[in-house]
Amino acid sequence: MTLYAIFDPKPGRPDLPVAVPERFSWLAALLPPLFLIAHGLWLELVAFVLKLVALLVLADYIGGDAAFGLYLLVALWLGFAAPGLRRHALVWRGWTHRGTRIALSAEMAQLEALA
Repeated sequence: MTLYAIFDPKPGRPDLPVAVPERFSWLAALLPPLFLIAHGLWLELVAFVLKLVALLVLADYIGGDAAFGLYLLVALWLGFAAPGLRRHALVWRGWTHRGTRIALSAEMAQLEALA
């Protein structure tokens, strides 16, 4: 079972509640740009690209292996930080945090939130 943070849409919007799982995101760790684009985290995507450019420039000074190791650390951090980034983005867009639910899947958490 997983803990899900439940967010309600802005008043007047017919959207369903969103359930954000509180767990490590493999998509964010393995394919960071795809994760950031899929969840509309545009500022984070710009920051990620700038970090990549900085690592490419630094690779000449610290070595390719060290730069690759730093990239792996950034990707691992993003996997752990993904739920927090999604929660922050939803609050920034006007969604309200309703609470948390423990459920087997995101769909079950959404159904519990509707009841």
